[in-house]
Amino acid sequence: PKYEKYRRPEKREKPFMNCVEHSLPELELSTGQVREALQCILHTILFIRAPGPVAPRDIHCEGFDLTYTRISNVSYHQSNPSPMFNHRGGPRSSSVGGISPTLEISNMSDVDKKVDEAIENFLQKLAHVGPELLKGSLTLSFFERRATRQLFGLVSHEERVVWEQWVLRVLVNNTPRPINDDSASVIERQRIQDTAEGMLKSAMLKIFENAGESISHVPPVMYEFEISCTKRADERENMKTRMTNMPSLISLNS
Repeated sequence: PKYEKYRRPEKREKPFMNCVEHSLPELELSTGQVREALQCILHTILFIRAPGPVAPRDIHCEGFDLTYTRISNVSYHQSNPSPMFNHRGGPRSSSVGGISPTLEISNMSDVDKKVDEAIENFLQKLAHVGPELLKGSLTLSFFERRATRQLFGLVSHEERVVWEQWVLRVLVNNTPRPINDDSASVIERQRIQDTAEGMLKSAMLKIFENAGESISHVPPVMYEFEISCTKRADERENMKTRMTNMPSLISLNS
């Protein structure tokens, strides 16, 4: 999905060249908590990095004592029968007669769909790392499409320039929770809940901290995003495990 076109008022003095990567604290969650926690984190980042004015929608989590803001799917229509949209389909910021037109955001439902599909894909690709333990990683990338020309300007092609990535690692713990009503079981269930909720809040605070830093790398033009499942860390860990557990070589001279 594409955000509506938006240009920042300040000028960019230097073009961005490097991709900024933000690694969020690892989460340890139960299977029933993963979907809502990932929705909370991904929608928060997408709302903060939205390149233009969007309608906010506050969501209170059902499984956590936490409220986050996401881009609203509500479509707004202009009372004037002649909508004011730019050539990319995005809303203009101009007004008529001192009254700002109400804009229609047509592709916000695509944002929700892409987030939900990425979470389902993530759940299907979790790797076993131990008894009742699964692990996976998600990467949210923001990129700009650039048209480049080669061979005296006669040959052109489009390239994707990634300028920011958010990496989130999740450990899914499927260890059965105590279900009895005795005090020990109640305390253990509360401990598990408080631990997961504390990790999620720490990740949210890290998002606000990173997003509030320098934004000189953010392009002043329309950009897009994608969410992918990465296994780079898992592959390195699995290789290290295989090397550590490799049996010793048999000496032929003995």
